Amino acid sequence: MAHTAWALIPPLITVVLAMVTKEVYSALIIGVFAGALLFTGFDFLGSINTMFSIITTAIGENAFLLVFLVLLGIFVSMINKSGASQAYGEWAAKAIKGKRMAMLITMLLGVIIFIDDYFNCLTVGTVMRPVTDKFHITRAKLAYVIDATAAPVCILAPVSSWAAAVASSFPEGSGVDGFSLFVHTVPLNLYAWLTLFFMLFMIWSGKDYSKMKALEEKERNELYISTEPVEEESVTKPEGNGTIIDLILPLFVLIGFCIFGMLYTGGILNGVSVGQAFSQCDSMRGLVIGAFAALLITMFWYLPRKVLGFEPLCKCYIEGFKSMTPAILLLALAWGLAGVCSSEFMDLGGYIGALVRGNTTIMTLLPTLFFLVALILSFSTGSSWGTFGILIPIVVAVVGTQDINFLTITVAAVLSGSVAGDHMSPIADTTIMASAGAQCHHIDHVSTQLPYALTVIAACVIGYLAAGFTDSEIIGIVAGFGALIIEEIYLYKFKMS
Repeated sequence: MAHTAWALIPPLITVVLAMVTKEVYSALIIGVFAGALLFTGFDFLGSINTMFSIITTAIGENAFLLVFLVLLGIFVSMINKSGASQAYGEWAAKAIKGKRMAMLITMLLGVIIFIDDYFNCLTVGTVMRPVTDKFHITRAKLAYVIDATAAPVCILAPVSSWAAAVASSFPEGSGVDGFSLFVHTVPLNLYAWLTLFFMLFMIWSGKDYSKMKALEEKERNELYISTEPVEEESVTKPEGNGTIIDLILPLFVLIGFCIFGMLYTGGILNGVSVGQAFSQCDSMRGLVIGAFAALLITMFWYLPRKVLGFEPLCKCYIEGFKSMTPAILLLALAWGLAGVCSSEFMDLGGYIGALVRGNTTIMTLLPTLFFLVALILSFSTGSSWGTFGILIPIVVAVVGTQDINFLTITVAAVLSGSVAGDHMSPIADTTIMASAGAQCHHIDHVSTQLPYALTVIAACVIGYLAAGFTDSEIIGIVAGFGALIIEEIYLYKFKMS
């Protein structure tokens, strides 16, 4: 059943069950197990063995990410327990005037932290959640802004872990400089640019539509913040006398050391350039180095000044770990689904790739076709990196390297579709961590974000159709932005009133 339409079953089961039951853990478990059953020919014991082999292998391969999440959870717990977050929240409630300003600052912070999407999701949520809570902005709205400034921003930054991943996806011997071509795709990465433009429109209008509008109205009527209340014992209660500087300084230290950690793993101390260090860095290892260094410095910043006592500080280890447990479980199960769909098992990517190769006769439609295929594959697997890793070699084989301009347009469409699918997918790492960063019910985040993402995707389709027919990046960009502006005018007049 591998490399056939049956490979679509595991992600479809997962997505449908998650939407129907509004419970993602069971949906993921059932989806992964269904994939294992199909792969083993319905061998029950063999399926269990396969399922947990995939999950444990994925955990081992992503151990640095899990360690980073735990360290960041401890770091956040330490700041909260010190009272620094509360002090910042009280100050921000006075300094930030209204919802629009709070949302705009949240967006700007997400854009500034472009170095890595995981780091972005959790840091922005930690810093801005007290502020958005003060203005009764729903956690779902906060999660949307966090998610929309994670992958869509990182995919535009040449100095990021994403640039390295894209550059490494180009096959050896193709004669294409992967990093240089990535830089050329940035202007035509329509989903990323249009998402940022759309978010500015949403902030300016101060209104919402579809599921998000319903939640915002519920918040106004019931002072709603999240449909998943945090249990009292899991809340980190302030026990220190921290001030705003006790929040800002540790965050700057964290950001600085995480960037340096990535450069360090890329060989910056061995004399390589900054760009080369970023392009060959081990981002997860670098983030662990940065997070641990920041944790140590914060401890030595707090203890001598008696901002936080030794005993309450030690409690942060357990509380921080507990706060990350739901995200870690979701990630492990999501990796299990991605694993059972991989080329070693059901080979979902190979099946979709074969479909793409069978539709190469109409060259002008290739950018749009690859955008949609990348979107479906990324949504199904929850992995944008895996998606462009599968599709970019196919693009190079199909389009060739003679017409670099058309190759750039088509690769940009793949990257754009990969980010779009990842942004919508309930099993994507960044979607899960945006929910964790905002402390929002995961299904709330997915269901409210989906209509917004689909609005932007519709404009992207117009843009890539125009770019494909004209072989012009500029026309594609203008068409995409023009389509989104028309959509925004319609929404403002008829859906947001």
